[in-house]
Amino acid sequence: MKFFLIAGAVNGLLAVAFGAFGAHLLEGRVADKYLDTWQTAVQYQMFHSIGLIAVAILMSSALIGPLGSLNWAGYLMLAGIVIFSGSLYVLSLTGISVLGAITPIGGVAFIAGWVMLIIAASKAL
Repeated sequence: MKFFLIAGAVNGLLAVAFGAFGAHLLEGRVADKYLDTWQTAVQYQMFHSIGLIAVAILMSSALIGPLGSLNWAGYLMLAGIVIFSGSLYVLSLTGISVLGAITPIGGVAFIAGWVMLIIAASKAL
């Protein structure tokens, strides 16, 4: 529970910082398509930071409690942030287009994380 709460908060902080970095320091220095790509990475990082915090809260024994499917949901969301958003950040800064082939793996991790959250809720409620 504590791990996912901290991971969610840290990633929320990073999403805000990266969003500001993109808006203030990248504008005019990278092509508009890469600035849009950067913003997509920021948005997905923030959405899934909130997802990690939700997983942490649901792990409370007063709610769903510690379930394996909740653990999986959290780890998959975290992996998605690293792979999806991380690859888009690097792509935006370097222009290395092959990184676009890695991004969907992170997207699949995001989807699987939400599926695991659905499974946890259906088991517990």
